[in-house]
Formats: sequence, C-alpha cells, structure tokens
Amino acid sequence: MLAERGVEVDHTTIMRWVHQYSPEIEKKVCRYLKPTNDSWRVDETYIKVEGEYKYLYRAVDSDGNTIDFMLSAKQSRKAAKRFLKKALGSKHNQIPRAITVDKNPAYPIAIDELKNDRVLPQNVNLRQIKYFNNIVEQDHRSIKRIVRPMLGFQSFHTASKTLKGVEIMNLIKKDRLIL
Repeated sequence: MLAERGVEVDHTTIMRWVHQYSPEIEKKVCRYLKPTNDSWRVDETYIKVEGEYKYLYRAVDSDGNTIDFMLSAKQSRKAAKRFLKKALGSKHNQIPRAITVDKNPAYPIAIDELKNDRVLPQNVNLRQIKYFNNIVEQDHRSIKRIVRPMLGFQSFHTASKTLKGVEIMNLIKKDRLIL
C-alpha cells in the first residue's frame, strides 16, 4: 500500500509494524466484516517454521470469502476441532449448512465431536469431496506467494503474527469490510 503511494520503506520496518500491529488490527477489523454464507470449505496448508512444517488451517465460504484461519503445530483431530470451534465463534460467520473438506481423516472425527458437544448442529452436512475444495486451495495461493520468498519463519510466534497481517490485508483487498 505504501509503494502504491510512492513511499519507500525498508522491509524490516514493515515487518516490525506487522509484528506490532497485526493482532490489534485483527481485533478492530473483525467487528466490521461482512457476513459469510453457510457453505464452508475447510482445508489446511503447510508453512515452514523453524525448519519444520506447521499447518495453517483456513476456511472460506462458497463465494471465496475468508471465514477464519489458524496456525497450528500439528495436523490432528484436536487442531481441526480447535480451528472449527474458533471459526464457529466468530460473530460474522453463519452456522454452516454444509462443510466441505478434503480426505483428511481428522475432520469427520472433529465435526462429530463438535456435534456431540452441541457446538455444531446435528443437521450440518459434511462433504468429503476433494474437488469441491478448489476455492480454498486457490485461496492458499495468496498466502504461499508471500510466504515462499521468506523461506520460512524463525519462530511460531512470529509466523502467527505475520500470517495474521497477511490475512487481514487479504480481507481488505477482497473488500470484506462494512464501512
């Protein structure tokens, strides 16, 4: 955004701003997000942190609007359940009518647990169809395009803050805010 306005700033300065302000901006922006629809696409992608792969869980609706995201150290049932619970707790999201996931075996178990805990209604349809998730797979590209030149992150905390900043910028670019 600064380059568009002709302002030259060193990349380390921008990174310091991202680490400092992205959590605060996320809190402010979340209040003004447009509502999503009730057909969710959920997937995870890997991000290199401290030389190991960590998992960025992401959910978008059928229109490609970002529902939520979460960085996790593991790709497991607990991580999937924690992410879905976080996404369901956001005020701008509708309760899903259908959740489309890939063939990851953790999702059906996590969704069944959420239904048993009454966090998720019993009538939510789980679709485990690989090609229905192309929307979220394409949405991963914007993250990968920015993260790949970084060659990974030095710490989980830094990765989490930076990814929050990247996701918030994507929300602004997608015109997801009610102003």
